Amino acid sequence: MTGSSPLRNRTVVVTGAARGLGAALAREVARRGARPALLGHEKDLLEDAAARMPTPALAVEVDVTDLPALRAAAHEVRRRLGSPSVVIANAGLALGGPLDATAPADWRRVIDVNVTGSALTARVFLPDLYATAGYYLQIASLASLGAAPLMSAYCASKAGAEAFAHSLRAEVAHRGVAVGIGYLNWTDTDMVRDADRHAVLRELRAGMPAPARRVARPDTVAARLVDGVERRRTAVYAPPWLRLVQPVRAALPPVVLRVSRRDLRRMEAEEPLVSTGLLGAGGEADRAATGGDS
Repeated sequence: MTGSSPLRNRTVVVTGAARGLGAALAREVARRGARPALLGHEKDLLEDAAARMPTPALAVEVDVTDLPALRAAAHEVRRRLGSPSVVIANAGLALGGPLDATAPADWRRVIDVNVTGSALTARVFLPDLYATAGYYLQIASLASLGAAPLMSAYCASKAGAEAFAHSLRAEVAHRGVAVGIGYLNWTDTDMVRDADRHAVLRELRAGMPAPARRVARPDTVAARLVDGVERRRTAVYAPPWLRLVQPVRAALPPVVLRVSRRDLRRMEAEEPLVSTGLLGAGGEADRAATGGDS
């Protein structure tokens, strides 16, 4: 596969690459012969992951919401690995809980990283994608297709990231750049494992239909996404059945409303619903890097 992959000898940028899906994506593109640039928080993890790659790789510690730092990171990628022809905007945060119980700064930070961070990532690497007729992949979510209660920041941000990618695609197509959206279900990452520690989010997932509550391995999801990158797909679904949600997405809000009206009343009667704060080790790393406090 490595010898035949169109990614061979290409530079591929992956944000949020220190752990979880981002690290799996970097490994997968390297396995196919690309030179991965791993961007994100947690310098030690990034450097360790880069050192284990089978191809030349680069680790750059950067906050995707910091435009000057992103520009410096892009310069370093070009200098060390060459101009990237693929950019995967994977960096993201999540939190759960009622809107009125959530710290405004946490809510805002999820939007800032997941939407603004994606747009800034695209902005700094667009010159490279223009020069290489490259490909930009925006990591979205089932939450882009159907919003859930107690996840307002995450659902709003992923819907926003999806809309951003659709707009960007139309804006850059005449320049030879392709834009794809990766729609993901639950993936076995620190973020999802931390969500399962909170009873209300654990129940939220348990109440979904059987296929929708399954948790996939990051390596499996990464392989499917990179298949889509190689084919310059406009949409990649992991798992594949998620594509079936697209035609019925307009029907989802009334269904969610009916179920939530019943279940949230019961949950609130059992115990108060509280905010989870930023989820997972990635959330903790973001707090440490930005000085945030949940």
